[in-house]
Amino acid sequence: MTTLFDNDTVENLLPYDGEVVYYGRIIPLPEANNYLHTLLKEIQWKNDETVIFGRHIITKRKAAWYGDSSYSYTYSGTTKQALPWTKELLALKTIAENLTGTKYNSCLLNLYHNGNEGMAWHSDDESSLGVNTSIASFSFGAERKFSFKHKRTGESHSILLENGSLLLMKGATQTNWLHSLPKSKKIVSPRVNLTFRTIVDQ
Repeated sequence: MTTLFDNDTVENLLPYDGEVVYYGRIIPLPEANNYLHTLLKEIQWKNDETVIFGRHIITKRKAAWYGDSSYSYTYSGTTKQALPWTKELLALKTIAENLTGTKYNSCLLNLYHNGNEGMAWHSDDESSLGVNTSIASFSFGAERKFSFKHKRTGESHSILLENGSLLLMKGATQTNWLHSLPKSKKIVSPRVNLTFRTIVDQ
């Protein structure tokens, strides 16, 4: 089902100060579409809520948090308690671990209903993830542009994430680079993103 890669021969998408590997589509389209349908139906999706400058904000996109234990994860003013793995998430976690050579104990999922929903520039640099963390990111559904911007130089790079593809961010990427999912009015179908992580501050 998956394609085997030698990480030593896969090109780093970043020119410096970080490591990003794009494996491309590793899950065939029919299977990727099945995963999308199942994840849309069975994941316990909820809108993120936070307070910014005294205003109560509810995001349009929805999110979910799963893990080995009921880990607590706080990001952007939102705190979640991890839910037990589903069989689909465990299967994808195994694929990600085998391909990247890293063990993961949790997964943050995002549901973007269409191109009107995206993610602003940010880094996944929460203390609970440790330093030089590895994050394996699956994409299902609509193909979306994914961008990186260096925190100091402002240099930017983008890639189109395919349905059924895997992207790995590791090394000093979160320390030195921001990433975002730009909005696009051309996108009218949903995208589900799974980011497998390792919580170290338990």
